[in-house]
Amino acid sequence: MAAEKRSSHSGTALKRRHKFNPKRGPRPQVLANANRTVVWAASLVVVAFFVIVTVNALLF
Repeated sequence: MAAEKRSSHSGTALKRRHKFNPKRGPRPQVLANANRTVVWAASLVVVAFFVIVTVNALLF
């Protein structure tokens, strides 16, 4: 029974856990992708806001 338990954990023991090193930040490509996503989401919010304002101005 102890052998079965140990064999189930042997796969996870071999994998090294990734430790985050605060001195080594994310790669520039990752930052660029995140920056592009943030800019895209912000522009979507601004466009949606202007659409709502325009529809309100036309209807009321």
